[in-house]
Amino acid sequence: MTSHAVSDTHACADAPGTARAPASAPVIAVPDLEISEALIRRFDQSGPRYTSYPTADRFERDYPAATYIQHLERRSAQPSPAPLSVYVHLPFCESLCYFCGCNKIITQDHSRSAQYLDIVFHEMALVSQHLGNQRQTVQLHLGGGTPTFLSAAELTLLMEHIRRYFEFTPDAELGVEIDPRTVSPASLAMLAGLGFNRTSFGVQDFDPDVQAAVNRIQPYDMVRTALQASRDNGFQSINADLIYGLPKQTLASFSRTLDQLIELSPDRIALYNYAHLPDRFKSQRLIRAEDLPSAETRLQIFLMSVQRLLAAGYVYIGLDHFAKPDDELNRARLDRSLHRNFQGYTTRAECDLIGFGISAIGKVGDAYIQNQHSLNAYTAALERNELPTAKGYTLSREDAIRREVIMTIMCSMPLDFAQFEARHGQSFASLFADELQRLRPYADAGLLALDAQGLRVLPKGRVFVRAFSMVFDQFIRKPRVATYSKLI
Repeated sequence: MTSHAVSDTHACADAPGTARAPASAPVIAVPDLEISEALIRRFDQSGPRYTSYPTADRFERDYPAATYIQHLERRSAQPSPAPLSVYVHLPFCESLCYFCGCNKIITQDHSRSAQYLDIVFHEMALVSQHLGNQRQTVQLHLGGGTPTFLSAAELTLLMEHIRRYFEFTPDAELGVEIDPRTVSPASLAMLAGLGFNRTSFGVQDFDPDVQAAVNRIQPYDMVRTALQASRDNGFQSINADLIYGLPKQTLASFSRTLDQLIELSPDRIALYNYAHLPDRFKSQRLIRAEDLPSAETRLQIFLMSVQRLLAAGYVYIGLDHFAKPDDELNRARLDRSLHRNFQGYTTRAECDLIGFGISAIGKVGDAYIQNQHSLNAYTAALERNELPTAKGYTLSREDAIRREVIMTIMCSMPLDFAQFEARHGQSFASLFADELQRLRPYADAGLLALDAQGLRVLPKGRVFVRAFSMVFDQFIRKPRVATYSKLI
């Protein structure tokens, strides 16, 4: 994805941080959040971002395409199936960002995207054969790579095919990830004309030295022009991504980046932690380890950033996401409709997710499905008229219950034990007696409210929702095939 350094979304891999806290103990103190460095030092730990449960590293290899088809057809047989969310992975980028851990193809040959779209359209046709007529769709997200690598004609053709197979509701959210280097006011107007109403910009850092160190040169004026064009063309929500922990970053330089981004006033801001894993991601070998900020500096940048964003009027949604009070993401938090999926936090209730393209992940009912990671394997399967399924997982009843609990916690929603028992016919306290005991230190530290009636994440506990969720993850103590990130 253009905007993510590391995450466990469709095409990127979640990875560990390396920081430890310094001896001093500054405190973030604003109306709804007070978090000390000592709390971070005590409770921050490596863990998944829980865009799914089980997480993608637990998916089973060689998951049969026939099993995916069974879940699609089971959904189509339901009288009122869940609405659909659609993700399309567009992997092409013209240049390499050294920090990137996403599944991308670096090329300046724009004919490759046309060939790729033909293959994706074939996948759409195959999937649609098993979807039935219930195609009501409430979300679309184009990720990558760089979706705006595609020409205007290609994006138009892509939307024509998507609309052929999926019926968007009047209030559907249509989002696209944007590399500011690849768009103009005219291309943003074109995207708005195609129906897109949300943009997400990969900003990362405005400092010229940092941009040079990661091979991503995009001056402030370029980003300002792109954000203003988004507003002028009526995009309803504009997100900007920042990454801390990049080479050449200092507390002072990132403070200047925050000054500039706050001035641009995007509706949402994501503040990601860079994980340096050169053994895993070849592109990161081009970053000089000696240029990376120390663990202490990273922590100070994080603390300062949270304080600055909250003081600027943004609301802390959870994990690494902030939104303006009137943004629909915060409204969803307030009315308890906030949800989490492979795009991160979302405003919609549970959807079935259909993913298209290399490495794309879908979720249909109680099954996850991930496509082939390589373009050759993806193409070969579709040339055989087979769905390009590579990995997947079908949830057991216990998995589904644990997923419900984890996603509720990740969204900082209250867990009412009586309602849980009414839904599942089991006592929460009996089913999760060990987990409740392990949550006690968090409650004692003022991060959770925990009593006989339920569990509630307190404001400063939103920083640690991953740690709370890990308590309910039955896979976390088993050998892992992936590494996870820390907050710092």
